[in-house]
Amino acid sequence: MKNPNIFNVTTAAIGSFLSSVLGVLYIPSLLLVVCNIIDYISGLMAAKKRGMKISSYKSIQGIYKKVAMWMLIVVGAIMDKLLIYTSATLGFTWGVTYVIAAFVAVWLICNELISILENLKDMDVPMPTFLAPIVRNIAQKTEDALTIDETEEKEEE
Repeated sequence: MKNPNIFNVTTAAIGSFLSSVLGVLYIPSLLLVVCNIIDYISGLMAAKKRGMKISSYKSIQGIYKKVAMWMLIVVGAIMDKLLIYTSATLGFTWGVTYVIAAFVAVWLICNELISILENLKDMDVPMPTFLAPIVRNIAQKTEDALTIDETEEKEEE
């Protein structure tokens, strides 16, 4: 690269722009991108170790699944915007944006981490026994934080 300053300035500008647009969702989005890439690569590596044939069909299915994950985050962001709009109309203000989308992203990151750990385990990579339970616990706590009891909803109707 001829001028590393151009790369640094461009990277900083893009990062600043994304941070200003995404707010609290910026870091989870970056982490999910990294986890998506690592999970895809480790999945390909583990498939060979599992004796599975790697096909373009299975690869594209994996990519479709990753795209669908991002759609879930977009759904969460739409819900966030809807709640912010509705609460503003009613005179309430929210201190943060993208709360639901951030919870969805954290949950997806945990699922990607679990998948990565399973892939590494299938490749006989030694790992600490406490790692997988910690990730599963974070995923469960994230899910529990926003779980709505459907039986209460039905009783109210």
